[in-house]
Amino acid sequence: MPAVHRRPALLLCAALAACSHAAPDAGVRPASPSAAAAAQDPTAYFPLAVGNEWSWVDRSPRMGAGTPKQRTVRIVSRDAEGYFVDDARGALKVAHGCIQDRVRRILCAPFDLDRSWSSIVSETSTERYQIAAVGLTVTVPAGTFDGCILVRARNRAAADAEMILETTYAPGVGPVRIETFALVDGRRVPQVQAELASHRTERATR
Repeated sequence: MPAVHRRPALLLCAALAACSHAAPDAGVRPASPSAAAAAQDPTAYFPLAVGNEWSWVDRSPRMGAGTPKQRTVRIVSRDAEGYFVDDARGALKVAHGCIQDRVRRILCAPFDLDRSWSSIVSETSTERYQIAAVGLTVTVPAGTFDGCILVRARNRAAADAEMILETTYAPGVGPVRIETFALVDGRRVPQVQAELASHRTERATR
């Protein structure tokens, strides 16, 4: 299986650290930001502030049978370049209408259906993003969230293989469902599957 050239900051992947923190607002549906704010500010769908925390139920096939493992990531600082740094060694900031890590843009406003952008992550690797759905209602262990958007990212790993990441974002919360899979000769091979279990989020004052 070709390796995927991707490690999204603040998103649940194999490198996320296990943690036992509990967030106080699990199951509560937050108020949606205004349409105007959500259309222009990516932090309306991915709030960034020191102390923000997301806990995930990891249902990835690699976990095997039994009780799904819960993992947590927390923003612990903001560096001199304006990146919000988490305890899983990820870093995100807002620039030019997008939330980006140190390599790629992962979420860009405005959030119009079929809007697309790309990030060149190496000489041989380009990730292509698309807003694949808007206005979704999504239910995960953390609760039911309205007004969600689905962002799909694609990366050609080989002539016969493509890596795909699908992230569903809820307003005021951030990623609530994450799934990665490979398409190999047209066959879907699941990689990472995670759902939000709890969260503690606010938006930074900028």
